[in-house]
Amino acid sequence: MSSERILVVEDEAHLAEVIVDNLQLEGWQVDSVSQGEQALERLLGDPPDLVLLDVMLPGIDGFEICERLRASGSRLPVLFLTARSSLDDRVRGLELGGDDYLGKPFELSELIQRVRAILRRAEWSRSPSPVGDTLTLGKAVVDFKSFSARTGERVIELSPKETLILRCLAERPGEVVSRRDILDTVWGYDAFPTARTIDNFIVRLRRLLEPDARAPRYIHTVRGTGYRLTP
Repeated sequence: MSSERILVVEDEAHLAEVIVDNLQLEGWQVDSVSQGEQALERLLGDPPDLVLLDVMLPGIDGFEICERLRASGSRLPVLFLTARSSLDDRVRGLELGGDDYLGKPFELSELIQRVRAILRRAEWSRSPSPVGDTLTLGKAVVDFKSFSARTGERVIELSPKETLILRCLAERPGEVVSRRDILDTVWGYDAFPTARTIDNFIVRLRRLLEPDARAPRYIHTVRGTGYRLTP
């Protein structure tokens, strides 16, 4: 029996039951709640290894739950499950700190595949990096463990995704890393169909870490392909 715990937050009782039963058959320990406030209390008080989070919930919706989790410092992996599958909703969910986004209706085999991918990535993010715990970019020193960067006396808080993008690039120094490779490593299986989310994160990282974000020294764009880190 796997020791990994999953919380399903879904107000459609029949769907929640089906999801729970199928995830339990895969060997995970699974529980479910149907209310936003109840979910947030559980996630902050006794966090599982992964939450499957419906967006349209009574009370606090899934987006707000995710936002509050990240504001609290929680790095808990979040997989959104929702019928709201428009491009803007997907972008918002991932930029709030979600790890993946699965639109309803979905195949249970696809859900299970994504759950496995997220749990694998969570294990990668917790494991020691072969390049060490820090990355130096000029005067900025990024700490992969504390999800922060220091420039002189200034400490910059980084989001988990920003930190993991930098780690992904740092583990392949000087190489061109495609947007698809970044998505697969940091978000995982088919997390998002366009490059927009990656580009937005790169723009913010440059503003935070580059001496001149308009003429980057360290995080380079390779047009039509991806990004290259030059420490």
